[in-house]
Amino acid sequence: VPQLGLQLPPRLTQQPWHLLYSTGRDGFSLRTLYRSGARQDSPALLLIRDTEAQAFGAFSASAIRSSSGFYGTGETFLFSFCPELKVFRWTGRNDFFVKGDVNLLMVGGGSGRFGLWLDGDLHHGGSQPCETFDNETLSHREEFCIQDLEMWGL
Repeated sequence: VPQLGLQLPPRLTQQPWHLLYSTGRDGFSLRTLYRSGARQDSPALLLIRDTEAQAFGAFSASAIRSSSGFYGTGETFLFSFCPELKVFRWTGRNDFFVKGDVNLLMVGGGSGRFGLWLDGDLHHGGSQPCETFDNETLSHREEFCIQDLEMWGL
C-alpha cells in the first residue's frame, strides 16, 4: 500500500487505509469480499499474490460490489510488481472498469479479454492485455492460482 500511495488520486494520499478483507482472515469467497466492502463511495485497493509469489492488483475509485454492468471511473487502474511497480491507467478507449457477480469479478476489458479477473471462490484468476488499460499480463502467466488476496478501503 505505501508504494502505491503516489499513484492514487491526490485526494486519497493522506487518508488512512484499512484492511476490509483478507483471504487469510476471511477465507476464499467472492461473496464475502463483496460483503466486506466499504461504503459505495469509498475506493478500494485489491492486492493479490499468486502461487508464484507475483504481486499485482487493481485500484477502483468505487467500492468493489456485485453489479449487472460495468461501473467505475477513469481513476481506476491496474498495477503489477513484476519485478518493479508498473501502473496501467485508463486509455479512454472504453468504460469497462469493474464488473462482478457471485461467479466472477472483472477489471478492464474489451474484445473478450480482461485486464484482471477472479473466480467466485478466489482460487483462480487471469490477466490479459485489454483495451481499457493497455496493460501487460499482470502475472507471469495469463491464468494463475491465488495464494493471498486483500482488499483495502478508506
